[in-house]
Amino acid sequence: MPAIYPFTAIVGQERMRRALILNAVDTRIGGVLIRGERGTAKSTMARALAALLPDVKVVQDCRFGCDPDKPHTWCTECKERAASNGDKLPVTERATPFINLPVSATEDRVVGTLDIEQAIQKGERHFEAGVLASANRGLLYIDEVNLLDDHVVDILLDSAAMGVNVVEREGISFAHPARFILVGTMNPEEGDLRPQLLDRFALSVDITGIRDPRNRVLIMERNLAFEKDPEAFRQEWMPREKELSQQIAIARTIIDKVTYTSRDLLSIAALTASLNVDGHRADLTILKAARAQAAFEGRTAINDHDIALAAELALPHRIKRTPFQQAEMSIEQLQERIEQLAGQAVPSESEESQRQPQDSEAQKKT
Repeated sequence: MPAIYPFTAIVGQERMRRALILNAVDTRIGGVLIRGERGTAKSTMARALAALLPDVKVVQDCRFGCDPDKPHTWCTECKERAASNGDKLPVTERATPFINLPVSATEDRVVGTLDIEQAIQKGERHFEAGVLASANRGLLYIDEVNLLDDHVVDILLDSAAMGVNVVEREGISFAHPARFILVGTMNPEEGDLRPQLLDRFALSVDITGIRDPRNRVLIMERNLAFEKDPEAFRQEWMPREKELSQQIAIARTIIDKVTYTSRDLLSIAALTASLNVDGHRADLTILKAARAQAAFEGRTAINDHDIALAAELALPHRIKRTPFQQAEMSIEQLQERIEQLAGQAVPSESEESQRQPQDSEAQKKT
């Protein structure tokens, strides 16, 4: 197996790096679309992230890599094994898989197939696993996602959002978990995704080549060092790789403990409403990404800065004719806007105390 370039050795592209890390912390966010010119480390960073991620506990001999700690997400086979054994299923560990989906992939290749003939003749359910099974609890990478069949993209996005793949044929069904980090990359010069599909990607990053000459020199130096001796180069960066891997692992353990307030929800809603964002998917995505950001920083409560960092990734592909497309809003500007909107929307204590007696009087009259 060829050596993989270290994630922490990649120069710049901080926004892409953050989008990938947040999805690694919480795969429920729903994936990231990376749009940019050729040669900007899109595929390198995706592959490097998968290699960096901590090993995961899986049910032994399960071809879907079911999580032993979450029986409610188990595949049909694991549930049947547990029911017949009456005991806990054996557990092992495996590396995070990296699955590269070709643009020629068909629906059957992605979701898998049920052998109806075998079911009718022998009364046995035989499921041939697809790409979604291989990608469970790993990273699914799609280069040139804009060239993939729209229906297949729809299926992938559904699975990324739902975390399960259900295949039904002729009254026979099979289900298995399909929770993965979805990373789609594309060059906008080769055509764009339909708006309906674009909105389904949770986060989006537009990237360009690095313009600073010193950083461009640094990229060349590191690539030459990697080509000369890949293993020595990886060993040099291993302490940083392990540190980031551990930080992601810890964040995964506390993500469900990260809290938010009514004010936080109002801040998110006020921001998306002020930018005329269609639908409500962006609001939920910002909240999920903000919680992942807080967990990654080791905190159990989100703040306005987390919301701003999440909004920077969740909004650019969902809004039109806004400051994002004329001159991108900085994190500081976003945070300032969030605080300003929240201040206008959240009633002060005096306003709240004045409103309560009026509300109670109104109730008495009714």
